[in-house]
Amino acid sequence: MGGTIAGRARQAGDNVGYEAGQVRVEDLAAGLPALAGLDIRFEQVAQIDSKDMRLAELQALVRRVQALLHDPQVQAVVVTHGTDTLEETAYLLQTLLVPSKPVVLTCAMRPATAVSPDGPQNLSDALAVAAHPGARGVTVVCAGRVHGAFEVAKQHPYRTDPFDSGDAGAIAQVEEGRVRRFRDWPAEGRHGPRCAAFLAAAALPRVAWIDSHADAGAWQVEALCAAGVQGLVVAGTGNGSVHQHLLQALRAARDSGVRVVLATRSGAPLVGHPAQAFEALDGLSPVKARWALALDLLPG
Repeated sequence: MGGTIAGRARQAGDNVGYEAGQVRVEDLAAGLPALAGLDIRFEQVAQIDSKDMRLAELQALVRRVQALLHDPQVQAVVVTHGTDTLEETAYLLQTLLVPSKPVVLTCAMRPATAVSPDGPQNLSDALAVAAHPGARGVTVVCAGRVHGAFEVAKQHPYRTDPFDSGDAGAIAQVEEGRVRRFRDWPAEGRHGPRCAAFLAAAALPRVAWIDSHADAGAWQVEALCAAGVQGLVVAGTGNGSVHQHLLQALRAARDSGVRVVLATRSGAPLVGHPAQAFEALDGLSPVKARWALALDLLPG
């Protein structure tokens, strides 16, 4: 899909001033010892900086992964992807496809032209997970750690190990090509009920994400409602608390037909109690709750 792992910089010592999505996937994998003995097919679905990901690229990826999972000759799928929105793509793939085969997303924090690029090792580790007996579901492999699609979140803008899985922890660790598992792989099952609707959509329902904060006011909610928003994710402070002025506007939006759901600014699951003003979506972080709500609002 492109991303930093396929990025180029003008100078080898530049790890931030690069252009993402410049190197083709075949070239990224060229010469990797981890490829030895594997029957691999390469596809360039997109070449994009993941911050600029659009519905069209996501639909193209979901469609191709879905087709490959149905191919009995395919054991696993590995996707190279930018780190900025990787957690969103991982969530969508797991939610929509619920794969029984491994779908492994990997990435890099340094471009391919770096003095010491991290992409080759991450790709090697992803191949190890893809080939591991019993592996299933959508995972993210970076810096030797294997994260689940629902829990993974980017937590740092620069480190080569930028992802974390919160209280759940990593699913596994890759050590010299061997996978050491700590907890269960993501659940498998039939395709999610929203998959066909997602692939057929010309546009997604208009869902916005806002934060509660000190000195919050109603104007954001009022402006979004005037613009025709269909759903709102509010990331509350603490355990989902919402500023009183924002709360009044959100209740008015809900009463007018806008779906409002609650998450936390920390991204950790809420500890539910009766006084919370709005529903929560499966303990999801705000970024994933936004996708969950958009999928739920899809017609059909």
